Amino acid sequence: MKILIQGGRVIDPARNFDETCDVALAAGRVLAVRNIPEGFSANRVIDASGCIVAPGLVDLAVRLREPGHEHEGMLESEMAAAVAGGVTSLVCPPDTDPVLDEPGLVDMLKFRTEKLHQARVFPLGALTRNLAGEELTEMAELTESGCIGFTQAEAPLQNTQVLQRALQYASTFGYPVWLRPQDYYLGRGVAASGPLATRLGLPGVPVAAETIALHTIFELMRITGARVHVCRLSSAAGVALVRQAKQEGLKLTCDVSINSLHLTDVDIGYFDARMRLDPPLRQQRDRDALRAGLADGTIDALVSDHTPVDEDAKTLPFSEAEPGATGLELLLGLALKWAQEDGVALTRALAVLTSEPARVLGSSLGTLQASAGQLLDGGVADVCIFDPKAAWSVEPARLRSQGRNTPFAGHELPAAVRCTIVGGQVAYEARPS
Repeated sequence: MKILIQGGRVIDPARNFDETCDVALAAGRVLAVRNIPEGFSANRVIDASGCIVAPGLVDLAVRLREPGHEHEGMLESEMAAAVAGGVTSLVCPPDTDPVLDEPGLVDMLKFRTEKLHQARVFPLGALTRNLAGEELTEMAELTESGCIGFTQAEAPLQNTQVLQRALQYASTFGYPVWLRPQDYYLGRGVAASGPLATRLGLPGVPVAAETIALHTIFELMRITGARVHVCRLSSAAGVALVRQAKQEGLKLTCDVSINSLHLTDVDIGYFDARMRLDPPLRQQRDRDALRAGLADGTIDALVSDHTPVDEDAKTLPFSEAEPGATGLELLLGLALKWAQEDGVALTRALAVLTSEPARVLGSSLGTLQASAGQLLDGGVADVCIFDPKAAWSVEPARLRSQGRNTPFAGHELPAAVRCTIVGGQVAYEARPS
């Protein structure tokens, strides 16, 4: 398939490219940006006038809910949601049922997703068997099956010695470890500690649950030399610690979710279970620090933290409701909304969705997808075309994800995705309005 994208504003943050020009795609690759070869004959021409042509989005935190949680999300629905949101590459954690701790399970997941011919899926393997925190998995075998790193997902390791051994082993073979910083004993609440949680009578999660875990992770990184990606920072103190660790030279990257970037504990209101999230929503000073950290590069990537939850699991008392929210289709709009509100350059807003998360993945992407997150001559043809002036309202019933619970219902967002191309094939195209 040969595709010519005409007249769009092409933005590639990876090489600071911003110019109105044409893009030619052929055989699953970017044939040319701007300098279209003479005689190029396209099978299809896409008019991108008034739109932005960007690299396909790379989302580092997406739960696909298969296997084991099909009542909350099927691969078909969640992959459709991904491409509808402009996401062409995504990372999924191993906390499925059964847990992704054996090569056969990883092979099955990759086979199922590849058959759908939509977004590319990069699975994380379980750091310990069944995420129980006791016995390390066979990381080498899981890597051969396609795992791009290892994590405990939302299951904190109680045993620091096990974590040290895991980081030592991962460091020896160059495997990245992805960790959500939350102390096991302090992190058992359902809302951020503070006046609001106290007034509502909700068990609190103090900032110390995050900072104690970060101190532990950083100390073990110094001992082992491991490469760690910190998942979903939630506090101002956490941002400060990450900034110091990066200045020290630790091999560290991190991300923040769209929920923590825009919402605070006040949004819980009168026990609104849509705001039951992990990590919990914190105070405004934390949100402000997260926004500043994402703008200045302390935080590398913005993620959807897509966690489909069915209606039954949300129509419960706040403390009993299942945490999580859909986010794939909101990722681009919420990133641009942050940029507009804080005066952040459009190139930076797109970078935290494209080139920066791709850099986090690095060599884990493999040779074929090494150019993900950028529009490079000869690179993989993953493209997101969106209209920056097309505002839209979040209506849960119209979302493609099977789990339609979102704390942003009714919010107006900028930027509607018009077309998503994965590997040179159109994976999503908006219907004409």
